[in-house]
Amino acid sequence: MHHTISIYEAIMLICFGASWPMAIHKTLTSKSHAGKSCTFSVLILIGYVAGMLHKYIFSMDFVFWLYLINALMVGFDLTMVLSYRHRDKMAKRF
Repeated sequence: MHHTISIYEAIMLICFGASWPMAIHKTLTSKSHAGKSCTFSVLILIGYVAGMLHKYIFSMDFVFWLYLINALMVGFDLTMVLSYRHRDKMAKRF
C-alpha cells in the first residue's frame, strides 16, 4: 500500500511539474518579472524541499527525484525573476 501512495504523489508532482517549463519559458521570452510572485515561488520551493526531506528521511523512493526536478525548475524560474527585477531596478537608476 505504501507504493500506492507514492504513485498518487508522483502523479501530483508530474502534473505540477508540467507547468514549470511553461512558466520558465514565459519568464525567459518576456525577459520580465511582471506577474511573478517571489513569495509564491519561495513557498512552493519550501514545500518541495519539505517533500524531499520526508522522502529522504522516511521513505526514499523515485518520487524524491520528482520533487528535486520540480524544485530545480522553481529555483531556476525564481533566479530569472530576481535577475530581471534587479536589472529593472538598476535601469531605473540611470
